[in-house]
Amino acid sequence: MRFMEKSARIYVAGHRGLVGSALARELERQGYMNLLTRSHGELDLEDYTEVSRFFSEERPDYVFLAAARVGGILANNTYPAEFIYKNLMIQNHVIHNSWKHNVRKLIFLGSSCIYPKLCPQPMREDHLMTGPLESTNSPYAVAKIAGIEMCWAYNRQYGTRFVPVMPANLYGPNDNFDLETSHVLPAMIRKFHEAAQSGSGHVVLWGTGAPRREFLHVDDMARACVYLMDRETLDGVDFKSVLFNIGTGTDVTIRQLAEMVKQIVGFTGDIVWDIDKPDGMPQKQLDVSRLHAQGWKAEISLEEGLRRTYEWYKANPLRQIA
Repeated sequence: MRFMEKSARIYVAGHRGLVGSALARELERQGYMNLLTRSHGELDLEDYTEVSRFFSEERPDYVFLAAARVGGILANNTYPAEFIYKNLMIQNHVIHNSWKHNVRKLIFLGSSCIYPKLCPQPMREDHLMTGPLESTNSPYAVAKIAGIEMCWAYNRQYGTRFVPVMPANLYGPNDNFDLETSHVLPAMIRKFHEAAQSGSGHVVLWGTGAPRREFLHVDDMARACVYLMDRETLDGVDFKSVLFNIGTGTDVTIRQLAEMVKQIVGFTGDIVWDIDKPDGMPQKQLDVSRLHAQGWKAEISLEEGLRRTYEWYKANPLRQIA
């Protein structure tokens, strides 16, 4: 059964980022035009007073919480304090005010790094907190786990409908291509592109190339989130412990990914693996059977998604972070 009215006031927190911009595009594509958006300069989500005033004045009906401090291994290792503090502040303020101001439903965006480092594969939702986390991103993961627990606590105590979702590694338009802070896939795209443009004979990539990762195009992620939001009931779901993985259910090695990006970009040189750099978790493949049971599946293949993302990268040079 459909849930969201087309005239509903929908707040997309983090609408300029990879995830938030995809959510805004998908909502507008489906005819939801009453979107509430604020830049960081207009609304500092780390400031409780500002967030409380925004909710009091704007009274959103639905909230997509996509705002977060995110980054790859290098960024997580370099700024662990910022990753745990900023994410805790953002989600605490938005989730609490969503309850305080009677938001009908909220989607909280997490990350697959919430699962243990040596988690059984594929990772099911009930594997959460069953083992130690990967040390390179544990501050970020702990913040996201706290967000899940917060959703559950408010659902249990106040009867809210706050739904945490855990997407696979995301990529697509408006990704971060800064080599200091980006995730693995956009970093690869930029490295191969710049090497091809400069005529370089090789590209250096981190680690051994052996880890396996699952990649989800951000437009598929947005479709899944809107799908879950726009359902009055979710089959067999207890909101006191609700959690959905969002992914394709398939993965590739980082080495395989590199070869795909290399071919799409048209780079003809060699790949050099810097094995002194960390690999991160050996594998992160999501079990998406719970989401499939709700009637949703990903549509964009990895090859097609990579082509789309590279075309966007080439067409938006001013959006690429130096």
